[in-house]
Amino acid sequence: MKKFTIFTISILVLMLMLAGCASSTRTVTRVSAEEVSDISGNWNDTDSRLVAEQMVKDLMYRSWLQDFVSDVGRKPVVIVGAIRNLSSEHIQSETFIKDIERELINSSRVKFVAGSKERLEIRQERLEQQSFATDATAKRLAAESGADFMLQGGIKSNTDASGGRAVKFYQVDLELINVETNEKVWIGSKEIKKFIKKSNAKW
Repeated sequence: MKKFTIFTISILVLMLMLAGCASSTRTVTRVSAEEVSDISGNWNDTDSRLVAEQMVKDLMYRSWLQDFVSDVGRKPVVIVGAIRNLSSEHIQSETFIKDIERELINSSRVKFVAGSKERLEIRQERLEQQSFATDATAKRLAAESGADFMLQGGIKSNTDASGGRAVKFYQVDLELINVETNEKVWIGSKEIKKFIKKSNAKW
């Protein structure tokens, strides 16, 4: 009888656990990728996209571009170098770099070349073509477009918090540098400030 009671209790506990799991439901709602979803107050995809759009727009309408076209007679070739995460958060700087690259290409005012990691794979492909592709289709070696300018920069952040309130501040600094002369032809800065209020929060 004692064994039967223990077995019955075990079954009841298992049924209650299963019932509890069944009652826990998850709802997923699809939203537009353009919609602002600021849940934590941290740097997010909206910040990355908007900052890239605004900074590239400023970059394209400064005098360096017109000066280069007037002097050389063609569009400048730009490459995106390192954009470092100097903040206290885990920020996917690669996503921000891709947003910048997209804006540069879509501007149609500059030519854009692949970064160092991408070039390694492409160069390996060209080397293999010398041995395995036909003469008519094999791509030439040493025929790359050299960059005239490199875009570099960093993302910084600061949090000022007290009680359940906090202000998060982000600053993105970018510099466009002449590859041949090391001359800085453009410096841009974009700031984002977010006020966050949360009850019983520890920052």
